[in-house]
Amino acid sequence: MLIETTKKFKARFDELTDLIIRPEIIADNTNWKKLVKERSALEEIAEAHDAYEKALADKAGMENTIATETDAEMKKFFEDELYELNGKIGEMEENIKILLLPKDENDSSNVIVEIRAAAGGEESALFGTELLNMYRRYAERQRWQVEMIDLNETELGGIRDCTFMIKGKNVFKNMKFESGVHRVQRVPETESQGRVHTSTTTVAVLPEMEEVDFEILEKDLRIDTYRASGAGGQHVNKTDSAIRMTHIPTGIVVCCQDERSQLKNRERAMNILKSKLHDFYQNQITSEYKENRRSQIGSGDRSERIRTYNFPQGRITDHRINHSIYNMSGFMDGDIQEMIDELLRADQQLKLEQAGN
Repeated sequence: MLIETTKKFKARFDELTDLIIRPEIIADNTNWKKLVKERSALEEIAEAHDAYEKALADKAGMENTIATETDAEMKKFFEDELYELNGKIGEMEENIKILLLPKDENDSSNVIVEIRAAAGGEESALFGTELLNMYRRYAERQRWQVEMIDLNETELGGIRDCTFMIKGKNVFKNMKFESGVHRVQRVPETESQGRVHTSTTTVAVLPEMEEVDFEILEKDLRIDTYRASGAGGQHVNKTDSAIRMTHIPTGIVVCCQDERSQLKNRERAMNILKSKLHDFYQNQITSEYKENRRSQIGSGDRSERIRTYNFPQGRITDHRINHSIYNMSGFMDGDIQEMIDELLRADQQLKLEQAGN
């Protein structure tokens, strides 16, 4: 029975709740963090178990009442209540099946987001700025924290490329489907004849790796320093505090210029490099690196896209699930949860089908 399965998770949740407040566990910070993370991952299923167990107990009590009730009117009342309760129990069971699906171990992680201009020149770069603002406002709605890491702007305020981090609860779970080519169709401000142009901007989302089990050798790194700069090359400081870190064996490059201190920029660049290398090696192990990278950001060609932003029609369409939203101003202001929920739902449905549920 489903209740027997959820009971095991509930028991482990209760065990962890007790463990993480023990002084000897707290003293071992690494192990304590690991246990807290495990407990957090089990919280939803533990709460679902409690609600499901109570509903089943209510159902048993109501069935017993109906069996002994002699008043016809009261019996009909309890039967209606039972019918409604059975519907709720059915919904609970479907939700539990979803909660029991294999979890992406990175769902609770913070994320590193890269936005790059692709096809379309300045219009692509300007749309990159709008995507950055969209994610910032979405993060505000979720009460997440956004930290800019590297920003390379054009003269008109567009983004050639930028890297930023989003910190909070279940960030990767919600943001992971944003990876890919975002296509925009609209009349650019610089277009005098009113023609609709198509441009693309790429987005890549990586989970932040707090701990990795591989070593980055100094001989495999090339580290360059330069002055952090703003739009149009205007220096925001007069010291070479910005860091460009290149991992020579893979060619992966990380830039960080947000911190005033060169040391802090170096530390942050190293953390981001670890996350990128973890992504690289994980996909390489399963022989899917090229396919995964292509599915994430593609080549930036106009024909490759996960989502289209059609401004003349006020329509945003995600082509992976064929779902459209007609609220361009709200969407670009960070109101993107509906689309994310649809993507999560489609992913869950696919997993349920694969699990045979």
